[in-house]
Amino acid sequence: MSAVVGAFGALVAVAVLGYVVGLLGVLRSQDELVLSRLAFFVATPALLFTTVARADLRAIFSVVLVTNLLSLFVVQVVFLVVAAAIWRRTRSEATIGVLASSYVNAGNLGVPVAAYVLGNGALVAPIVLFQVVVMAPIAFAVLDGDRQGTGRRVSVRTMVTRPFRNPLTVASLLGLLVSLSGLRLPELVMRPIDLVAAAAVPVALVAYGLSLSAGTKDSITVRRDVVLAVVLKTFVQPLAAYTIARWVLDLHGTALLAPTLLAALPTAQNVYVYAVHYRSSRTLARSAVLLSTLLSIPVMILIAGLLA
Repeated sequence: MSAVVGAFGALVAVAVLGYVVGLLGVLRSQDELVLSRLAFFVATPALLFTTVARADLRAIFSVVLVTNLLSLFVVQVVFLVVAAAIWRRTRSEATIGVLASSYVNAGNLGVPVAAYVLGNGALVAPIVLFQVVVMAPIAFAVLDGDRQGTGRRVSVRTMVTRPFRNPLTVASLLGLLVSLSGLRLPELVMRPIDLVAAAAVPVALVAYGLSLSAGTKDSITVRRDVVLAVVLKTFVQPLAAYTIARWVLDLHGTALLAPTLLAALPTAQNVYVYAVHYRSSRTLARSAVLLSTLLSIPVMILIAGLLA
């Protein structure tokens, strides 16, 4: 347990560093965007590629993924029943709410957690793929078809190709191809990729801490939609993942810790981007991202301490 908690302590320390340099003005709020883009478009894809290319695919596509998908389905159904059936939210509002309650920050925060706490960054790759290739396109189809969206129709071709313009998806798929083919890339090729990949975790964590230092500048709300989404994302989803892993699949050790910990990741910032693009539930998305992010660290530390 001490090793896992120690690894988490290292992650928190780097995130705190980002928070401190933000408060001191060493880095500005706009620098968070630069660091996030560096992590998202360059360093994290390199890390995903190297980890997946060298990983045992049986360990990636395992009960850990199944458990996460089942827990994700649980919270999505709950939000839909409450928000759509009881509160009579529109399709756009319900869709953004579903994403806010289940779409985890697998890229910027999930990769560091998987790599340093669980010891296997490749565990997050199938989650990234599922969210970008399955969840996002389905949400876009609903939002595009809703009259309260942007009013602009998106072609089928755009919807099909959109996931493959995501660098995390492309890197994960390329890594899968290398792993499946059994191809061993020469060190001359892998060394610069490894060098860039080494920057993924610290850059992402500094950006994460920097975003928290400026987070209070964004207006948030605690309307019942926000409360429902944050409670489902922060508490219910990891609880559902633990229940399924422990009592249904009878998992123990890392196999139990991994899906529970990854399910506790906060709402991804992508959800706010989608809400802005479709002009729907922007306050809900922004509030869910900020509040779940603030709550996620203590929740994940508690999970690591109890299950490690």
